[in-house]
Amino acid sequence: MELVPPLDADEIRGLFAPPPWGDDVPLSPFCMTNVGEWDKFRNIDMDKQDSIIASLEDSCGERRSHLDADKVAVLTAWHRVDCRTRDALRRSFLSELSNSYEERVRSFIKGSQDGDVLVLQVQDPFHRLLLHGVCEFYNLCSTTITQLEGSNSLKMTRICKKKVSAAELPNITLSNFLKMAKEGFW
Repeated sequence: MELVPPLDADEIRGLFAPPPWGDDVPLSPFCMTNVGEWDKFRNIDMDKQDSIIASLEDSCGERRSHLDADKVAVLTAWHRVDCRTRDALRRSFLSELSNSYEERVRSFIKGSQDGDVLVLQVQDPFHRLLLHGVCEFYNLCSTTITQLEGSNSLKMTRICKKKVSAAELPNITLSNFLKMAKEGFW
């Protein structure tokens, strides 16, 4: 008496096929690439393969370790800026205006003491957004105050240095960084 009925060819193939449970084996990434190049690599000594891989890893590590200090400073400053303000600065067609704000802010940082305040009268909301973005880039505190003079209301933006951290000027300006980013250098 047989406990198992006879198997057909597909059932037998399924028993001996690799996991997962008789399904076809997916192609490896090596099969999808240029086979000739990989054959050259596979046919050399294993020690040589290890040395090639180690040299590639070392060269990647060297590239990472040689990051430019100016690049790091500019990227750190850029990440301080709010994401909506970054988007406005990137898309702004008023680069001359943001450049003039930047020149004023940089001269304020260079020539001011800790308690000094720079006051700018900027009435347009988008222009104020650009100004606040420049201040965030240079790690300054900026607040906009509304003053009533008769029937008119004036918007005054007060800019001062933060008490906790000293504002250091990056060597690459915000306007240069934006130009380089638009041209694809960043």
